[in-house]
Amino acid sequence: MTKIAFVASDAPTAQNALERLLARYKSVPVEEAEVIVALGGDGFMLQTLHGTEHLDLPVYGMNRGTVGFLMNEYHEDDLLFRLAAAEEEQFNPLSMTAETNDGKVHHALAINEVSLLREGPQAARLRITVDGKLRMAELVCDGALLATPAGSTAYNYSAHGPILPIGADVLALTAVAAFRPRRWRGALLPKSAEVQFDVIDPKKRPVMADADGRSVRDVARVRIKTATDVVHRIMFDPGHGLEERLIQEQFV
Repeated sequence: MTKIAFVASDAPTAQNALERLLARYKSVPVEEAEVIVALGGDGFMLQTLHGTEHLDLPVYGMNRGTVGFLMNEYHEDDLLFRLAAAEEEQFNPLSMTAETNDGKVHHALAINEVSLLREGPQAARLRITVDGKLRMAELVCDGALLATPAGSTAYNYSAHGPILPIGADVLALTAVAAFRPRRWRGALLPKSAEVQFDVIDPKKRPVMADADGRSVRDVARVRIKTATDVVHRIMFDPGHGLEERLIQEQFV
């Protein structure tokens, strides 16, 4: 892969890395590239994947952020060799359709998770339907989320949800600070499942929906399913792919 498009977050460390790499390697516009090299953290990787999902290009990230779960280590000297040897992971995002109290409909894609969170001081009351069948008449909670395997170590894991193997055809449905049923720990659903959250008493207990940082306030209903028509491609150094990282996270 010789046609590289370099992109970087606004962070000073990422911008400095961009300057050094541009001095050593030729960069082409994203539309002409064979691979995108993204410099930043996990948030910037998500931003890059969302922004280039129409191009069917692999993205190779180098960490200039904090955690860097979706990134590779930053090195300047052997970039072309690393790109040639890199292994590719492919996965589908989630599609969110959120209807607000005023009847407006919003659409967004999420690589990590779609989450619903209370907006005010009172707990949210949610009704959960899976594939048209009512599964929980009322969940009283701070929120709930549906996570992909790629995003299972992010917010989902912080909310005590399970870590999913990257190749698993399942999604994690996880409650955030559930009050009733108090002992409900969530569910594992097939990747093909369509999940609907209905907000009970949305004006008194307002709820927002969020898809990878893109938020919709005052939602009344949210439908989520896997977007099988969208494929994201991420490249990792051999032996350091998502599958290995997901396993490592369970032994720390």
